[in-house]
Amino acid sequence: MNFLDTILNIVFPVNCISCGKGSLDLCPKCLSNFPPALRESADWIFPLYDYRHPSVKKAIWFFKYKNKKRLGAIFAEIMHGKIMEELSELSVMRNFRHSILMPVPLSPKRYKERGYNQAEIICRKLMELDNNVNFKLEKNILIKIKETEHQANIKERKDRLKNLSGSFSVKNAEMIKSRNIILIDDVITTGATLSEARKTLKQFGAKKIIAFTVAH
Repeated sequence: MNFLDTILNIVFPVNCISCGKGSLDLCPKCLSNFPPALRESADWIFPLYDYRHPSVKKAIWFFKYKNKKRLGAIFAEIMHGKIMEELSELSVMRNFRHSILMPVPLSPKRYKERGYNQAEIICRKLMELDNNVNFKLEKNILIKIKETEHQANIKERKDRLKNLSGSFSVKNAEMIKSRNIILIDDVITTGATLSEARKTLKQFGAKKIIAFTVAH
């Protein structure tokens, strides 16, 4: 913690957003009580927690919309363990090595409104934890080229897919040709966003693609 953080914590004390106690944005006890994601998802997508749980939903909402960026480091530490667990099998069974870590991008307009990409925050912490051993970060290859309606406002999966169709593209395609990719996002609901991102990356020559999210 740097000097500025120390001063801010004195002026604006930090408490767990779930129980209101402690001195962390999310205390270990509350985090350990987050239920795992049990809803079915595609076999290439690995979510951590059940988004239907009120504390999980609240934590992600604060992370995504209330500038609680420090939650990204907490989520990343848990996610890194999950990634290592999956890579230990994939590296042997599917030759999934030397992969590229990639956050699902926001559109320029959405990024300007929010001021940050929550998936990118998780990725930066994952890189710090991994120390460039298992993957490297590339945050400006997959790009959002079309402004779309918030997926949360669309109920039907077919309409979500239609909303996202053609919304992603790739810069410097030679950097992902025949490469394995790990996509990172905060939440999967129907999987439409990740599916469209995966389809786009495949079209530009990516090899195998897996994804990790905080919740489902």
